This record gives sequence, structure tokens and C-alpha cells, in this order.
Amino acid sequence: MADSAKNDPYQNIRPYHDSEISDVLNRLLRDDELISAITRYQFPNMAGLLGWLLKPVVRIFLAQKMGDITTVAGFQSLVASYMEKMIARSTTKLSCSGFDNLESGEAYLFVSNHRDIAMDPAFVNWFFYKSDMDTVRIAIGDNLLSKSYVSDLMRLNKSFIVNRSAKGREMLSALGQLSGYIDHSLVQDEQSVWIAQREGRAKDGNDSTDPAILKMFYMSHRKQRSFEEFLERVKIVPVSISYEYDPCDRAKANELSAKQDGGSYEKSQFEDIESIVTGITGDKGHVHLAFGEVITGIDNPDELAAEIDRQIITNYHLHPSNLIAAGDESVEISARDRDLFAQRVDGLEPAAAEILRQMYANPVINKNKLQEAL
Repeated sequence: MADSAKNDPYQNIRPYHDSEISDVLNRLLRDDELISAITRYQFPNMAGLLGWLLKPVVRIFLAQKMGDITTVAGFQSLVASYMEKMIARSTTKLSCSGFDNLESGEAYLFVSNHRDIAMDPAFVNWFFYKSDMDTVRIAIGDNLLSKSYVSDLMRLNKSFIVNRSAKGREMLSALGQLSGYIDHSLVQDEQSVWIAQREGRAKDGNDSTDPAILKMFYMSHRKQRSFEEFLERVKIVPVSISYEYDPCDRAKANELSAKQDGGSYEKSQFEDIESIVTGITGDKGHVHLAFGEVITGIDNPDELAAEIDRQIITNYHLHPSNLIAAGDESVEISARDRDLFAQRVDGLEPAAAEILRQMYANPVINKNKLQEAL
């Protein structure tokens, strides 16, 4: 075990290698909890009564789909086939800006705003996949990996684990390992990395970078190079993703409303997984992804955070939903768009309804503030 850790110091957090794929897929096919979850999702009205009959069928179907997969690229091709169907069903338009500025063969550290647990990095990967470029490695918090099959699926799809549950000295060690792995991915493996600009989703629509994330990036560099040299090495590119409609907006509004005025909110056991499923399957309208410019010439984390924020806010694509929520009348908005936005709010308690409106309005407000400050 010690020799294994020495030879592969990132074994417990890194994505799976091609040599591990077959064993992981076989383990997933034997995981009764995963098979039950897929059966409930595919056959919601029959899984309870006929689950005993449907589960073997689901297992056989998955075995056929996965039977010839022996590489990460093969698994991602399978994921891509479902991604294409999801895009067709749940978006009205998918657009991108700034992607042409990225050089094929270069490895970048993409620091992104964060609205949806699974879909933010998935859309980034989609554009790389469709351009026949290497997909990115994705940072994911261990709080989302309470189920072993979820961890396996994520690591099959080039995700690596951020140990958020560590405490004290263990946390310092985990952060050092994470910093080292990100640098290893970018420089040794020449693989781009996606990570959110702060822990957790920006549920209120305010996108801001936590300087602590940037300090973590620098941890493995401190004894070897200056902050500016580190920045030249890792090629940080801010990414803005904007959804015309957030499938989880009502759930987020209800959660924030419950926390308002000192209240509390307790997550249910499977709430994160339910959010992932809702984010994947729910109506998103127009989704836009904007890649910024590589940042250089900055010598401290606070200034770097400010520059990442500036690019993310500047490049954020404003949808009719944002303009309606902010009361912005500078652009003509159709009655249909107004009706669709009204449906997002319909039936919510007044406090939650106001939070939802503010969630969509904040990107407009923040962009205006930034422009006024220039």
C-alpha cells in the first residue's frame, strides 16, 4: 500500500486510468443500488411493483452498452451520446464565445462560475469533445460522493476529488495534494482542469471568486516560483456559464428563503443527487458558455480573484429572464418570454418568489456595477 501511494501519490483522488476501466464497470454492474436508481428513473411508475422484474433487464441493457468499453475515451463517447439527446430535449439553444482563442494541445486551468452541479463542466467538455480536443478533468467535492457508485461514475468521467470533509492538519495535507495534482495534470499530463470559483453553487446569482481557492492552487509552487511565475505556468482562463432558466431555481429559492432571517435548512439524504438529475433533465432554455482570456502579470490572490470576477461578469450572457427580473427595459422582450418567466415564480411563497427574481436579476446588477466602476 505504501509503495502504491509512493508511485501514485494521487491514487485516492484522481480520475480512473484506462487500465482500471473494466474492473470499475464490472463493479458498477454488480451495484444493486445503482441498478435500482436507474430502474426508478427509467420506469418511475413501475419500479415499485415490478422492480424485481425490471432490474435484471436494466442490468443486461447496461452490460451490453458497456461491454466493449475499455478506455476513458470510450466511456466519454457513451456519455456524449446521452449528452446530445439531453441538449436536444432540455435546451432551446447552446452557444459559445471565446473558444476559438484556446490553442489545441495547450492545457488550461478553467476557473468557472458555478450554477449547476453536473452541467457546468459537462457543457465545457461538450465543446472540447465536439472539437476533437482532449476533454478536461473536473474538480468535484467529496460531499457529492456519499454513494460509491456516484464516485465511480464521476471518476470514470475524468473527475477528481476535492476533500472538503477533511479537518485540521488532514485538511492542510489534502489541500497540498490537490494543489500538486492540479499542477501535475496541467504540466506533466498536459490535461486541462475545470474548477468552480468557490465552494458550492452561486445560488443567489452572485458570481464571486474565493481567494482561498487561488491560494490552494499556489500551495505546491510557493517554494519554487513566484506568484507571477506560477500564473504563467498554469494558464488560468475564467469561464462564464449562463442558463436562461435554471432547472433548480425554485429549489434554490426555497432553500435560501428557509435560511433567511437566521432560519435553518436541512438537506434530505439524496438532495444533491436529485439536484444533479433535475439539472440534467430540466428545461434550461438558451445556455451560453463564454471563455475568457489567459490571466498573467498579477502577483497576489486577491487581485487575481478580482480579475477572474471581472472577466466572468463581463462575459456573462444576459438572457431575457435576467432582464425581466431586473426590470431592464433597454431591450424589447416578448410576451412569451415574460409568460415563461412568470411560470418560474408561480406558486412560490412571496419570500421565495422575491429570492428567485433576485437570483436572475443579480447578473444584470453586477454587470451594471462593473461598467459604472470603469
